[in-house]
Amino acid sequence: MQEFGNVDEFVGQLMAGGGKHPGQLLQYLYALQYRYSCIPPHAIELLATQLQLPAARIHGVIEFYSFLHTTPRGAYDILFSDSITDHMLGSRELLAEFCRLLGVQPGEPRGDGRVSVDVTSCTGICDQGPALLVNGWAVARLDADRIEAIAALIEAGTAVADWPREFFDIQDNILRRDLLLNDTGGAGAALQALRERGADAVLEALDASGLRGRGGAGFKTATKWRFCCEANAQQRYVVCNADEGEPGTFKDRVLLNSYADRVFEGMTLCAGLIGASEGFLYLRGEYRYLQAPLDAVLERRRQDGLLGSSILGEDGFDFDITIHMGAGAYICGEESALIESLEGKRGVPRKRPPFPVTNGYRNLPTVVNNVETFMAAARIAVDGADWFRAVGTGESTGTKVLSISGDCSRPGIYEYPFGVSIAQILEDCGGTDAQAVQVAGAAGSTVPASEFGRSIAFEDCATAGSLMVFGPQRDLLDMVQNFAHFFVHESCGFCTPCRVGGALLKDLVDKVCAGRAGDYDLQEMQAIGDLMRNTSHCGLGTTAANPVLETLHKFPEIYKQRLAGGDYGPAFDLDAALEEARAITGRDDAGAHLKVES
Repeated sequence: MQEFGNVDEFVGQLMAGGGKHPGQLLQYLYALQYRYSCIPPHAIELLATQLQLPAARIHGVIEFYSFLHTTPRGAYDILFSDSITDHMLGSRELLAEFCRLLGVQPGEPRGDGRVSVDVTSCTGICDQGPALLVNGWAVARLDADRIEAIAALIEAGTAVADWPREFFDIQDNILRRDLLLNDTGGAGAALQALRERGADAVLEALDASGLRGRGGAGFKTATKWRFCCEANAQQRYVVCNADEGEPGTFKDRVLLNSYADRVFEGMTLCAGLIGASEGFLYLRGEYRYLQAPLDAVLERRRQDGLLGSSILGEDGFDFDITIHMGAGAYICGEESALIESLEGKRGVPRKRPPFPVTNGYRNLPTVVNNVETFMAAARIAVDGADWFRAVGTGESTGTKVLSISGDCSRPGIYEYPFGVSIAQILEDCGGTDAQAVQVAGAAGSTVPASEFGRSIAFEDCATAGSLMVFGPQRDLLDMVQNFAHFFVHESCGFCTPCRVGGALLKDLVDKVCAGRAGDYDLQEMQAIGDLMRNTSHCGLGTTAANPVLETLHKFPEIYKQRLAGGDYGPAFDLDAALEEARAITGRDDAGAHLKVES
């Protein structure tokens, strides 16, 4: 049994820094995980006592988040990105070779307890994959040589901090800039505009600009902020959703790395408009390596009078921001699940209404917007509504930052005015021979070549920022299968349509891929998908069937060519399933076998 030293001391340090509020639970668990490679049993006892929480609730939170564990992961906890774009770059073969070199089975700590190797849904480095995380730190551009070098470092016991720096070099890779990414303005400009023009004028400019939330839903930003401001409460909150867990999406990684000042300025601007004194940046666990640089930006802004008490010398303009780390849960990208996670709970989406603008964090009015939205709001406060409306479409003003990956010669970050065609994007990124693109990630739309004239806009192809390119050599069923497994893994399990329907859909997709499905199975896939869309509790469940339903409709041939026949057939080998029973009974005669008609 592993010994965990100084647990009492470490938990005491955590409490001294964060207090004994139950809302800090996830942050304490996160810190313990990276200190001990698991959550020690004694730490759970201490947290239950100090936070006055049932131990069962703490265990429930640990089990919900995929980066938290109650058994040690070892000195090296390795997670390969399992995104479809990483698969397309050879990640599965690299994973197999890495496990061979280390003598370890995926998902199981090695016998000596030194290393664990597993997969994680997506690391947000799709333009520089294949990628992995080691103890939360990202390594990109994997190949056979780098895999061999990492294995050697682990066997030598080299601390991750002493690994070659080039392993951890994650580039912005910005290949097209427009309104937002061309920003060279100084910090504080938006707050100066607020002080000089007043809250009403700035909010009116945001309204006139037509800015809509860049997270995909497209709710008008000024309207959301006004609703929160008008809510009857003494305290309000501002939350930046940086939990971009949608496969193929990585723009927030770049915005936070190089434009953090603008993002924090947008949050502070929002606080000044709605009267909030506290804000949070909810940062996905895969971006742990950004936490320290972001904390440094926040501290600099405090020193410059742009954050903290009496911002810009204005009495009563008090606002500060805390970084809250996620721990591997895609569902926390949904705003109400994110708020639950902020409160130290399992990230289960709330029933709505009420909405966060009136009943959000700690049941108080809360604005939740994503990284790009806050950045755009800060620019509009400085440059005005007309500047922003000068590009885009009538319903989709301004620009959209896109994360482009897959079968293209120039993957990376591209910023376009809304209304740009998919064909133009493919020409720019070097993917003109694509058979399909997946817009808006796993939960989005599969667009065939015949529809590449469609545009990126709320009124056509809406997206939070992901566009994955699939060349003519790809089997789109690989994509569908990857997404089906992803949604089963990421379901919060709260509602039956998503929890059960997603698992059934995954099994049927696997059955098709194995060549054992019939026409009846395709009908079942359609029925289950429709049920999930119409009855699931939240957006994850209502969109989880999209990859199946979209490809059934637009690419029926990828299913038809894999069918075993028109009749129902089992998805597994019935005779092989009886092997254990034969071993127990000692029988292997003809009567102990099933004859299955092919």
